[in-house]
Amino acid sequence: MPTGHATGGTGPARSRERFLQGEPVEAGVRTSILSSWQRSRSLGLSPDQADLPFRDDFDRDARIVRAAVPVLDRLQARFAGSKMNISVADASGTVLLRRFGEASLARSLPAFQRVPGFVFAERVAGTNGIGLALAERQLIRVHGAEHFAERSQRSACRALPVRDPLSGRIEGVLCFGYPRSTEDPGLAITIRKAAQAIERRLLGQSSARERALLRAYLDTGAAASVGLHHTMGVDELALGLHPHDRALLTEKAAELISHGQRAAAVVSLFDGRRVTLVSRPMRSGSGVEGVAIEAVLPGPAPREPLAVPTPVDVPPGFSGRLAVATAVRPPRFVPATAAPGRLSVAALSRHLPDIAYGPFGFGRGGMADDHPDAPPRTRGLVMVGEPRVGTYALAARRRLELLSEASARIGTTLDVRRTAQELAETAVPRLADFVTIDLPEAVLRGEESADPRTDLHRTVVHGIRDDLPFSPVGKQVDFGPTTPQIRCLTSGQAVLEPDLKAAAGWLAQDPEHTERLLTQVHSLIAVPLVARGVILGIASFYRARDPAPFGDDDRSLGLELANRAALSIDNARRYTRERTMVLTLQRSLLPHDLPDQDAVEIAHRYLPAESDVGGDWYDVIPLSGTRIGLFVGDVVGHGMLSAATMGQLRTAARSFAELDFPPDEVLTHLDNLVGRLDREEPAAGAGVIGATCLYVIYDPTSQQCAMARAGHPPPALVLPDGTVSFPDLPAGPPLGLGGLPFETVEIHLPEGSRLLLYTDGLIEDRHRDVDVVLDQLRGALAHPEHTPEQTCQTVLETVAPAHPCDDIALLVARTHALDSHRVAVWDLPADPARVGEVRAAALRQLADWGLDEAAFAAELMLSELVTNAIRHGAGPIRVRLLHGRTLICEVSDASNTAPHLRRAASTDEGGRGLFLVAQLAQSWGTRYLPEGKVIWAECGLDGA
Repeated sequence: MPTGHATGGTGPARSRERFLQGEPVEAGVRTSILSSWQRSRSLGLSPDQADLPFRDDFDRDARIVRAAVPVLDRLQARFAGSKMNISVADASGTVLLRRFGEASLARSLPAFQRVPGFVFAERVAGTNGIGLALAERQLIRVHGAEHFAERSQRSACRALPVRDPLSGRIEGVLCFGYPRSTEDPGLAITIRKAAQAIERRLLGQSSARERALLRAYLDTGAAASVGLHHTMGVDELALGLHPHDRALLTEKAAELISHGQRAAAVVSLFDGRRVTLVSRPMRSGSGVEGVAIEAVLPGPAPREPLAVPTPVDVPPGFSGRLAVATAVRPPRFVPATAAPGRLSVAALSRHLPDIAYGPFGFGRGGMADDHPDAPPRTRGLVMVGEPRVGTYALAARRRLELLSEASARIGTTLDVRRTAQELAETAVPRLADFVTIDLPEAVLRGEESADPRTDLHRTVVHGIRDDLPFSPVGKQVDFGPTTPQIRCLTSGQAVLEPDLKAAAGWLAQDPEHTERLLTQVHSLIAVPLVARGVILGIASFYRARDPAPFGDDDRSLGLELANRAALSIDNARRYTRERTMVLTLQRSLLPHDLPDQDAVEIAHRYLPAESDVGGDWYDVIPLSGTRIGLFVGDVVGHGMLSAATMGQLRTAARSFAELDFPPDEVLTHLDNLVGRLDREEPAAGAGVIGATCLYVIYDPTSQQCAMARAGHPPPALVLPDGTVSFPDLPAGPPLGLGGLPFETVEIHLPEGSRLLLYTDGLIEDRHRDVDVVLDQLRGALAHPEHTPEQTCQTVLETVAPAHPCDDIALLVARTHALDSHRVAVWDLPADPARVGEVRAAALRQLADWGLDEAAFAAELMLSELVTNAIRHGAGPIRVRLLHGRTLICEVSDASNTAPHLRRAASTDEGGRGLFLVAQLAQSWGTRYLPEGKVIWAECGLDGA
């Protein structure tokens, strides 16, 4: 970024001028600065306002002050003679300490730059170092004209939040201020080291408080009542104690400390023994309040009354009641050591060497005063700590449990919407009370959004109640530039708004809408959903019931949950994209429009699997002689390879069928093709082998049906009376094995019969018995009054699995018979003299049918075909005319010799017969019979 100066019209100065004038700002302005400018303007701040709020009631002896004073003294010595202005502010932005590298600065600077007590929070001071560090919660740098206020244009600063190492909360801000002309990149390292030194001193203060609690415990005489020769510490247990037991005792002790009251808990150890943990509230001489946890070995309950803790406030982001259980199950996460801030006896002993700690003994028996002969009960100190620190430790453990649960709950499917819903269900109520998730429409389709900020749609709304006025699912949401949601998208970081009533950008988005929400929610974390560099959307976490606002730990937890969910959402998005591509390819390779024909009435369905797309296919192919060919096939496997192989098989099957091969020969050719594909694609391995196919040819003139299958389920046959059967059709090997024969079976189908061809996805499922499914199929088909469309729908609704793991292809055909009055047949010997008779008979038949206009072409074609059969074929010869959608002329003979179309030269006396037939007919060809062949020609009736 070009830094520029406050004057001169370049760099941030020019950008700031354009921003204040309402003009678009060039991309040179950093995102954090631009967001802060927008928030400042939405708060109604003026760049030329001079006064800052001043507080004289700030705590001059706060923890952050005690920890920072020595560090600031050293910094002052280091920057002696420079114009460095060093300050420490509290978490609200109030400056508590000031130090100057040059003493004269304290007299020459304005009061707000030299006197503690002025408030530099962004909401009152605009863009500045302290306020922006608190808003961004990270190291920031503000230079010259990047400041919002005019009074700070000649300054530069670096500011860094200082956190409590135990709680993770921001205790204050360390800020270096200096003239903008003296920028030094090394200041980033210096300020980080100084902040770490302050944080170490904060930790040291906590340790001192814990040591004070231990001294108070000893001073009360508790140690004497226990007996030092019987005392113990969790870190100095006997060797016989299982590591799991040590962690469990430590964890339970921390939970008791977090209660902050007298209580007891019985902990079951690994070997079945039980230890009672007793909490003893106490107060040190310096006023530190805490709790000591003592362990008591098995025996009668202590005489002093112990109360089971009542429900207490739990860490922000977690709900539920904390109760002391009499039986403790192993935790999901077992910490190796005590949590930070809770001092075990072994740790405290390093600070108090005058105290001796004996071994941990597991004696059997009760208290000496409970029974005269009973051995003394072993009892000793386990841990001391402050309830607040114990609460943080307990919250940390529960956050780990939540993250562990998130790993198991989020991403169980490859569905984008379901994955987003799982994120919301995991976060409510343990992190937030309400969660909204907004994703671009492109992401829901499996694509990447060009501009997610303008394409967000409400995808999930989930919470403890359903009556909050969030935008409904499916509605497009438009966030303003100053809202936390857009800021998190722009910066790529989670944005925390602890108090929504003070979040100007959020309030300005939709005043009426947000006003209603503010009666229920009060704190917000907006987290971007980003995975592999792709922006997927926004997750917004709202808090309602817990009066405490979200903190940095909650923001970190929300970001971690969102990151895990974003990866799962991106996986689902990529899968959706790939599945859409494969499904598009699959559907493009299936027939779109079935051909017009009179042989059968057709209905079909294709249902892809939920998890992936396979290689199921079907086809309907008109054949010569008004016959129809029906295909159903399945390529074993899923994905792009199966879909592509399916396309090859369907194309080849159509080509072989149009050559008028019988079913067994078509399957033989397909078998050879699959074997060749497998040899040519060694990388595909066995993915091609295993294709199955069923081929059926129905002839409406004879109502005969010929079928053969290659490892495919047999068809279902429904007779006109409703009888359902599965023809006994030889299974045949799957395509690609090679060398094994296929068999064709012919059956007679009465008019009105229905054939159901299907793939194995309809009947085969690992959760269902095939015989039961076939019975269901029989019941679904036993309705002779159903049309093919109704049959398809009934089968899918009653037989198909609810969540198919394999593709399903259905093809239902109801047969028709060609009226015998539309068929004319003549048998004649191989005598050329009979050709004229056949022509005359054909002309009379065409006249009876009202096809006089087709008579000329039909006469020429019949004359040529019959003459060729007599000259080049063998008798007997049969002539057949079929009047359907077209006029079909067929001439059959006993010879297997096929005619060959020639291009006769102008000097040739013959060779033009088939050429004339090809010119007069729409199509013509040869169909082979078991004995002989049929030459056919089809003539259109458009002009008839």
